[in-house]
Amino acid sequence: MPQQGGLARVSQEDGKPWSREDFKERLIDVGRSSYHDKHPFHVAMHEGTLSREQIRGWVANRYYYQKSVPIKDAVILSKLPTREFRREWIQRIIDHDGNHKQEGGIEAWLRLGEVVGLSREEVLSEEHVVPAVRFSVDAYVNFAKEKPWLEAVASSLTELFSPILISERIKILERLYPWIDRSGLGYFRNRLTQAPRDTEFALNVVLDYCKTLKEQQLAVEALQFKCDVLWAQLDAIEKAFPD
Repeated sequence: MPQQGGLARVSQEDGKPWSREDFKERLIDVGRSSYHDKHPFHVAMHEGTLSREQIRGWVANRYYYQKSVPIKDAVILSKLPTREFRREWIQRIIDHDGNHKQEGGIEAWLRLGEVVGLSREEVLSEEHVVPAVRFSVDAYVNFAKEKPWLEAVASSLTELFSPILISERIKILERLYPWIDRSGLGYFRNRLTQAPRDTEFALNVVLDYCKTLKEQQLAVEALQFKCDVLWAQLDAIEKAFPD
């Protein structure tokens, strides 16, 4: 597991808040050190060495995270202090749950399950979801419930790091896993535009509203927690599907 918490647990220094640019850099540094693209399972995926069973195990388990994201976002939505913020945040729920105009990310993920060889019913039943994945995802939803809204928003900033990873993942899945039908990769293509939009709003909110050094440190810790959640999921999947 990568070294964690160094930036989040810095001393109080002189008590003055970091500059906006320094604060932003500390948030980005969390991703540089701890984002799950560095996990051995992800590295193996991008090297093209995962078996079909491992890919299916990842898709089936990641579904539990995907279905929980709009629940987490609904919790955050209920805490946001202004209607302007809520108008922005509600789009995240629509992106995942869909509406009468668009199918949503959860449906797109179910289609990914089908093209890797899982039936829709198999994914929906969650029969392949391992306990540690369920526990880590539930911990993330509970984090959003229990923490102040600003920390909950900060925890979503892993999207700072996801567009590059997703862009690479699409190319890698197409090139190194030709047995996966490209029609099932719609979830990732949609996130190429959704994630940067979401990140721009959330990042500006965190940078604008974390006024004190303590608030800034708590935001960094919240982002570190989210990275730990994603890492723990891959630890569990790697152990459950060794080859």
